[in-house]
Amino acid sequence: MSTFLSGQLDFILFFYGLAFVILGTTCLAIARIGGRTEAWNILALFGYLHGASEWLDLSALVVGDNLKFALLRVLLMTASFVVLTEFARREARRLGFRVPGPWIYVPLLSTIVVGGAIGGLNLAAVLARYIFGFCGAMAVSLIFARFSREFSGFTKRLALCVAAGFAAYAIAAGLIAPTSALWPSTIINQEWFARNAGFPIQLARGLLACWLAFSIWSIWGEQLIKEVSSPRYTRFLRRQFITTLAAMVTILIAGWMLTEFLGDLYQQNVQQEASGDIDLLASRFAGETAIVEGMVRSLAGSPSLLPLLGNGSKDEIAIGKSVLALDVDASGAMAGFVLDRSGTIVASFDRGTAEGIPGVRADEPCLGSGGGSEPGYRFALDAQDGETYYCAGYPIRLAAGTFVGSVVLKKSLADFAADLLRFDHPYFLVDQDGVVALTNRPAMMLQPLWPMSVKRHDSFVPHGRPADPAAIERPMIDKPVVDATWIKFGGERDFARRRYVGHTDWSLVMLKPTRDIYASRVLGIIVTLLVAVMTLIYLFGKERWFHDNVQMERRLKLQALARDLRFQATTDALTGLFNRLKFNETLVSEMSRAARYGTPLALVLYDVDRFKAVNDTYGHQVGDRVLTHLSRLVADNIRECDVLARWGGEEFAVMLPGCDLEMALAAAEKLRAAIEGTTIEGCGPVTCSFGVAHHFAGDTAETFLARADNALYRAKVNGRNRVEFATVEPGASSKISSAA
Repeated sequence: MSTFLSGQLDFILFFYGLAFVILGTTCLAIARIGGRTEAWNILALFGYLHGASEWLDLSALVVGDNLKFALLRVLLMTASFVVLTEFARREARRLGFRVPGPWIYVPLLSTIVVGGAIGGLNLAAVLARYIFGFCGAMAVSLIFARFSREFSGFTKRLALCVAAGFAAYAIAAGLIAPTSALWPSTIINQEWFARNAGFPIQLARGLLACWLAFSIWSIWGEQLIKEVSSPRYTRFLRRQFITTLAAMVTILIAGWMLTEFLGDLYQQNVQQEASGDIDLLASRFAGETAIVEGMVRSLAGSPSLLPLLGNGSKDEIAIGKSVLALDVDASGAMAGFVLDRSGTIVASFDRGTAEGIPGVRADEPCLGSGGGSEPGYRFALDAQDGETYYCAGYPIRLAAGTFVGSVVLKKSLADFAADLLRFDHPYFLVDQDGVVALTNRPAMMLQPLWPMSVKRHDSFVPHGRPADPAAIERPMIDKPVVDATWIKFGGERDFARRRYVGHTDWSLVMLKPTRDIYASRVLGIIVTLLVAVMTLIYLFGKERWFHDNVQMERRLKLQALARDLRFQATTDALTGLFNRLKFNETLVSEMSRAARYGTPLALVLYDVDRFKAVNDTYGHQVGDRVLTHLSRLVADNIRECDVLARWGGEEFAVMLPGCDLEMALAAAEKLRAAIEGTTIEGCGPVTCSFGVAHHFAGDTAETFLARADNALYRAKVNGRNRVEFATVEPGASSKISSAA
């Protein structure tokens, strides 16, 4: 599981950074609601900086790392933790705690800089995590625990969840740091956590980041619910929270599956390429050794060598040595040896000397390849010249099959080693102990590729050279390579192939670095990011639309309520006409307009004749029907610009803008005749009396109304069902019509 999750580190870093970006966005949304805006903006800045820091780590994984890029990542990580610490410092001061001022950052940052200068970027990163990461996150945890006192119910529990999340994050991101020379990172570090937990610490940090993001998002939602105070909005927002959580989980799982699928495609390509490469390399190596193996068999069967093993004349011995020299040249070997039955060299040839027939060193590495009655093959590393050789030995037998000696050819692998240098991927020729004899990585020569057995460890001397104790204790791979397997090499995941070569227990090992696998997987990560962003934009937009819709509905209801209250305040409930209050307001306005522009204005007051008798005779319901019927009748017989109102009881008023006395009298007479000519169900015919007055300069509302009321009174006194008008002087009036 640990190996599998280590291969998913790119996706882990992706959703780790995404969670902090969501955290930052949520904090900005909370800041817009109001209340401690500056504090939430600082926490949002931490989220964005830390999310960007994790995505830079992802970039280093994909495109590779260098000193400048590593420095940028350490600076950004440190800046994010400093911002987090500043959030805690400001909130602690607001809560009344005595805390240092901003000057405290000078010695703390200086400590990190000095540590980086002494121990490198790794030590600086560890110090930043200890000083700001752990302390800052733990302080924020205490701040949110204190915040919980300001809330109640579900919001309080959410604040405590955030406090617990920051406390856990302080440990995961602050204490569990990369390995360095600084205690306690020598013991408690990321490698220690991966060994004991079975998964990388980045996964734990990413899950904690999701916890923090969605907990603070929930606090934001509860604040919105409190602000809007709408049951419908509350139900919607809580449903949307569940929808958002489910959508993000689904997107991340689907994105991980897509990323893994693309990575698997690349891995399959890597495996196919590696298989072809190792086969090509093995063929190239077989070409180097096959000639020597064939030539040594041919040479062992040559009769010309038998005189060299005894009883040969001087000329026969010379011929035998000449044949040995010719075959050494023909096979491309460096040297050749003829040994008797006891393994003693009786003749030799070395192309590396000017004379061609030198003496043989006692420590010649190829001597163990022959001298037996069976063919022998081995690799040897010359302690003097540092070159690796392939040695092939074959028995020499008489015609009857009697073993009389052997011949050995020594082939240099210098050409093969030169060919290895042209390859970009690491290649190794290793002995049975896993010690590197040939490689295109010169710094790894004579180092164990994987751990040696206990039996060989204590007395190991690589091919006549003193062993490097440090190299023996630090093999490059933690276990022997099995063909077609994935291993960790140099901190990276490589695909390894292995082939045994030359009829020996030596083998060729090829490592196929798979850094480019992250480049293929990053396409899945980009698709996941785009889908996640679009989904969040849609969900945030939907929430904003629903929020605005609820607010708009609330405003419309308030406006409707205001209109209704205004209508009730200015309208007669029975007839639907303006009431006396509204009529008085309109009368004053029209009188001001008439005085300003010199336009005529008339006023008509009328009431129902003998209305009390109607109520007494037919009942109040019929009386109400009379009033409503007459209201509709009069409204249908006046102009749109005229104002009709119920003055009180059975009395009504009509204001006639733009009408002089003569026009007003005609209008009143028209209304009187229309009323006289109508019959009301349940009551029969009714009549009305009218009083008319027209506006004069200097009139007030009271004098204007008083003259119209006096005219109405005269109409009543003079017999009802008639129209009377008022003049300027009180008491002067003229009858226009009388009862029929």
